Amino acid sequence: MDNLAQIMPLRFRDKLAPVLKNPVIEEIRIRVGQPIELRCREENLWLSECILPDDIEEMLTFISKYSIYAYEEEMRQGFLTIEGGHRIGFAGQVRLLEGKITHMVNIRFLNIRVARENKGCAGALIPWIYRDGEFYNTLLVSPPGVGKTTYLRDCIRQISGGGDEGKKVCVIDERSEIAACHLGIPQNDLGRRTDVIDGCPKGEGMLLALRSMSPDIIAVDELGGEEDGIMLRQAALSGCQIFGTVHGRELADLKRKPSIRTCINEQLFKRYIFLKKDDRGRRSFSVFDQELKNIC
Repeated sequence: MDNLAQIMPLRFRDKLAPVLKNPVIEEIRIRVGQPIELRCREENLWLSECILPDDIEEMLTFISKYSIYAYEEEMRQGFLTIEGGHRIGFAGQVRLLEGKITHMVNIRFLNIRVARENKGCAGALIPWIYRDGEFYNTLLVSPPGVGKTTYLRDCIRQISGGGDEGKKVCVIDERSEIAACHLGIPQNDLGRRTDVIDGCPKGEGMLLALRSMSPDIIAVDELGGEEDGIMLRQAALSGCQIFGTVHGRELADLKRKPSIRTCINEQLFKRYIFLKKDDRGRRSFSVFDQELKNIC
């Protein structure tokens, strides 16, 4: 967590240094005129002093390593990933040209999502989606905040690592959340045989992977867009397996998304994994096959 301390305002560093060692911190919220909020698994912590505009300007200087213009494109999209895999979201005033965001000014709100790998968390899932060297086209489903990206990441690591049977996986990391690349280098462990196309739209990324990387499996986060179904079918016809995630709580949610509904009707996915989290934060999963029969 040392790299997180190094981007904090100087006047807060001594107070934050011991606090940031807390392993349950998940987010650090910075808001002008408000105290720093440390969001933890079960409770939130607050510092007493409020953030000033100068504090945020100081943080932006540290985050961009004294060259904020070098990170304009990432900041225009609303986020960037720093060393260690921590993801920083930005909010403030945007400038528009013909209805599109050209850049962001007067940034006054930051959301730092603390990166932590949970290696081995998906161990119980693996036998349902990967058996005897065969991977089943899989869609991982959960509401936001339950951990589908964490489970996707760990599955990729296990499937692409290990012995001679490991699969070649190409990750299309549109929002830099799976690999958490910093300067093109994954900050998360995705296994020995994984390649990453970072910051690229899903459709274009899948085409690029098929043309250049000869993957056994394409992994992509947060499917559901209008074009996603077309690209998924094209990838499947090319002999590539698909491992994707989508927001949802139950099968009815998937059927409301036209692109996913088409994949269901065509039985493109052989496994649907639904993740759940109870009030105590304990996670569980259920498995459905291509005919939407509950098999676990």
